[in-house]
Formats: sequence, structure tokens, C-alpha cells
Amino acid sequence: MSTAQHKIGSGFDAHSTADDVLAGVDLTGRLAIVTGGYSGLGLETTRSLTRAGAHVVVPARRPGTAREALDGLDGVEVDELDLADLDSVRGFADRFLASGRTVDLLIGNAGVMACPETRVGPGWEAQFATNHLGHFALVNRLWPAIEPGGARVVSVSSRGHHFSGMRWDDVHWRHGYDKWQAYGQAKTANVLFAGHLDRLARDRGVRAFSLHPGGIITPLQRHLPKQEMIERGWIDEEGNVIAQEGFKSPQQGAATQVWAATSAQLDGMGGVYLEDCDVAEPAGGERTGVKEWATDPEQAARLWELSAELTGVNAFSARR
Repeated sequence: MSTAQHKIGSGFDAHSTADDVLAGVDLTGRLAIVTGGYSGLGLETTRSLTRAGAHVVVPARRPGTAREALDGLDGVEVDELDLADLDSVRGFADRFLASGRTVDLLIGNAGVMACPETRVGPGWEAQFATNHLGHFALVNRLWPAIEPGGARVVSVSSRGHHFSGMRWDDVHWRHGYDKWQAYGQAKTANVLFAGHLDRLARDRGVRAFSLHPGGIITPLQRHLPKQEMIERGWIDEEGNVIAQEGFKSPQQGAATQVWAATSAQLDGMGGVYLEDCDVAEPAGGERTGVKEWATDPEQAARLWELSAELTGVNAFSARR
């Protein structure tokens, strides 16, 4: 099967920072929405976008914490959004649409990783619900503001998608929960979502990308016991990051999602999975690149239909 998953020679790499990829880029007058844009990679993404002139809306589960973290940054506004609560998603979208503004960049950065078994909404597994279904509902509800701007939609996935494809017989892990495989399924869903959104929206001028930001120690690891991170070789006994494991700084980690959202090198492209500020190759023997199960258009269409059924929203239902 032919694939667009091949490097384009961007000139950037794993060491590039978000500020590097935005050097010389003027985002004045452009509006970005960055979910979770007040912590970890999201915070660095917000900082870099505002330095380039963008106005950034940060939907936050903890608005007070977000305002504290973003204090002093010009061109930022905070609103409330809990991706695990579809009523909260609807509320945020309704408030934004009522403002009459259009979206130029939407970066689905917020997420949870390897949490203990948790149920949200009508009993949905929390990682699938938060990382995928919440963002699915958000993009579909914001579509009236996304389409006019010819926006780029960026779905922040992970190399963790290698852990698991879609478990179609038990997407909510009701029969034997594994926190890492559940994370893997949610991250696979992020890739499939971007691929199918791009197929649906490209004729409207909207393009979508997914990506692996790299390994970065951020608050995303909050559910992992310290001992587990030590055993994985991520940190030492004092809690220091072990550099030889290839971890990026938060500024480096934010680079690929900022590049995806803004780079002219990606004009005319979409639906591809990125890593290290370039298009990723198909996965080989090592845990790099993108798995075929995450780029399968049939699985992407199936996930879209399931997600629309679960969330009750589908901006493209009348166009099929």
C-alpha cells in the first residue's frame, strides 16, 4: 500500500525547539486554541505561539491554575473545559462560537497517560474518553469556526500508539484493564482521528495532522509511581531525568506540534503522522515511525462513526 509517510527533509530535528520552528514566522492576527495549554508541552506551545504574535485561547480543566501559569503572557485567554465531560465540551464550544471568531490553529494537546482504571461519563474508559472522544467532540462542535478559517487541526498522539491498535471488541476495557495498552489505544485513536478528519475536511481547506512530540518528563507522568519511572530508566533515585534515555526539554517537545500547526513546509499536505519536526516513516523494527494500524483508512472511518455515535455530534453527517 502506498503511503505519504516519508520524510520531507524539513531541516529541523529532535533537538529543534518550538521557538526554532517559529523563527521568522508572524502569527499576528491568528487565533489558536491549545487544549491543556498551561502545563508541560502545552505551556511551551502557548508561550511560543504568543511570542510569534498569535492570540491563544487555553481551555482548561483547572482555569484558576491555568491563569496562574499564564500570568504575564500577552495575548492569552483562559476558559473552562473538561474533555472528559461532554457537557463541558459543549459549553466551551457554545461560548466560543457565540464570540463570532474563527479558528486558525487548533492543537489538541491535553491528555492523560497510564492512569489507574477510571470511568467517566456513561462508564467510558478515561484515557479513550479524554484523549480522543473529548477532542473529537470539541472539533466537531467548533466546526462552524474551524471551517471558515481554513484551520489546521493538530492531534497530539504519541509513540505510545505502538502499544495497541483499536480494541474493537472492548474499546472501554470492561474486561481486563491494562493502563499502558489503554493509553496505546487512545493514542492510536488520535492518529486515526486526524487522518479521517483530513479526508473529510481537505476540500474545505482544513488540514489535520497527528504527531509524536518525543519523550519529555512533564506533569503527564503524574499517575506513574516514582519506582516505575526508576525501573523504566527515566529518572534516578533522586528524581533526576536520565539524559541518555533521549528525553527532550519541554521546548523541544513542543516543537513538532507548533511546526505541524504553522509550517509552510506542510502546505498542501495533511493526514500524516509527524515526529521530530518531519513526516514520520512507517514503523520499522524499532519503536519509531507510525504503525500501519494507525493510518488504516477503514479503521479511521470506523472510529469516526463510533465516536459520532458515542458523543452524539458529527459536523459532517449531512455531507456523506
